[in-house]
Amino acid sequence: MLLTGLDRLLADAGRLAGRRYGLLAHAASLTAGCEPAHLALAASGVVAPAVLFGPEHGLHGAEQDMVPAAGGREPWTGVPVRSLYGESAESLRPEPGAFEGLDLLVVDLQDVGARWYTYAATAVWAAEAALAAGCEVWVLDRPNPLGGEVVEGNLPAAGMESFVGAFRLPVRHGLTLGELVRLEAGRRGWADGAVGVWEVAGWLRGERWGDAARWRRPWPVPSPNMPSVATALVYPGTCLVEATEVSEGRGTARPFEQVGAPWVDPVGLAGRLGERGLPGVRFVPVYFRPQSHKHAGELCGGVALAVTDGAAFEPYRTGVELLAALRASSPGDFAWRRRPYEFEVDRPAIDLLTGGEECRRAVDSADRAALEAWIGSWTADEAAFRDERRPALLYPGAAGDDGGGAGVAGDGGAGGDGGAA
Repeated sequence: MLLTGLDRLLADAGRLAGRRYGLLAHAASLTAGCEPAHLALAASGVVAPAVLFGPEHGLHGAEQDMVPAAGGREPWTGVPVRSLYGESAESLRPEPGAFEGLDLLVVDLQDVGARWYTYAATAVWAAEAALAAGCEVWVLDRPNPLGGEVVEGNLPAAGMESFVGAFRLPVRHGLTLGELVRLEAGRRGWADGAVGVWEVAGWLRGERWGDAARWRRPWPVPSPNMPSVATALVYPGTCLVEATEVSEGRGTARPFEQVGAPWVDPVGLAGRLGERGLPGVRFVPVYFRPQSHKHAGELCGGVALAVTDGAAFEPYRTGVELLAALRASSPGDFAWRRRPYEFEVDRPAIDLLTGGEECRRAVDSADRAALEAWIGSWTADEAAFRDERRPALLYPGAAGDDGGGAGVAGDGGAGGDGGAA
């Protein structure tokens, strides 16, 4: 049976005795029995969280993308809630004063393994502020649903940091949130032992969500437009469509799994993509009508991604090829997003997501050689990152990329070997 860091903490809840702690969590912070973390901790008979912190989409996952999340009081428990996603970039980084009166921050967020998924930035920035306030930090780890062995994509250029690219990672980084915090702890020079990771019991890093029989857990829906593990699988590629005026499927039952716009010819786009011979995926011509977000109420032509081999599928490369095909098939209508994107107004959203200008310039110029050269450059970045991340790994995997060298935070002292992701 697979046990998350939350499950293991609840089995050893006495470790919270005498602590005044805050909990950073969201709607996917569930026990093996599907009980929300803050309720399970309150019912543990030891001590309930003193403060609840919510990331983007809010503590209960009720808000859509780029909508400020409310604070106030949690309706079931009356515990104060502080939002770490407000109306400005400044709201994303809590001040140390937000942790006044606490001696511990517990972080339990389900990540999906893509550089631009914002929970990792919130976790690291909250941990940094909590440490500055004199708090200890525990991360209750959860599996990476895409698995932990495959690394895909370029490292962002210097100066391209943002909320959707806060750290120097490939797009598909193959880390759990606990490992990612450990990696950043080492980069930032945090004191050894300041951050402890309660590891997942029973997870092997080569496993994707649901691969093994012991994964008898429903998908926890970490954000409103991540309704299934199938969505998470394509997200490291199709999220790039957010940087265009093409719909990424928000406002439909299949966000990120289908993309399109009123001017797109579905059959033509599917045929153009099919000619690329991309591994593990087929492109189905579709029509859909978003009920919200881009092109709400309009009939959109496009394609749905049908992943036929999850092990062979390369989501980021597929997303880049999708942009190139959309631009080539509708050159007069295709446009990059110009509206603010996660509080950024001066830099194109596509540059923030891809970590530089190379993709945008190659797509705009229809320069196939330049695009292929950029994609080919990922290999060196991937190799460099695999080397850098190795000390932060916690879970066993392929030869030469094994984790497990840091000990288990839940055994013999949370954080004893957990500070370095």
